Amino acid sequence: MTIGRTLGIAALVALAPLTANAQTRISPDVFLDAVQGKTAMFYDFPSGILVGTEQFLSRELSVWRMEGRGCVYGQITTPNGQLCFLYDDDPDGVPVCWWTFEYEGRLMVRLASFNNTEIQEVRNISEDDLNCPSAQIG
Repeated sequence: MTIGRTLGIAALVALAPLTANAQTRISPDVFLDAVQGKTAMFYDFPSGILVGTEQFLSRELSVWRMEGRGCVYGQITTPNGQLCFLYDDDPDGVPVCWWTFEYEGRLMVRLASFNNTEIQEVRNISEDDLNCPSAQIG
């Protein structure tokens, strides 16, 4: 068995709980259309635990806040059909990238990595402001 085939099978196994029901990949642009200028709350799937809240200031800039922590600004890019964030406190300079999709009518993201199958559900998209200080990145 080749490494590529092994990775492909591992990716399918990781998504198995979602493939039994309707799952539809959406483009990063469709995702950004839904959240631009708004604030979205992200919950771990399937546990339902709040991961954090992100305010999408524009299609290129967001601010992320986890419960009990300060604000972190991120530059948004969309390479290769992924939604990527490079946060200003990231020591390695490598963006965090996600695949965006809908599952049973819910907006979801899955970490775009073969070694981590984290999935988050977007709940409660609102007009609320995170009240964070001005962005520190350009």
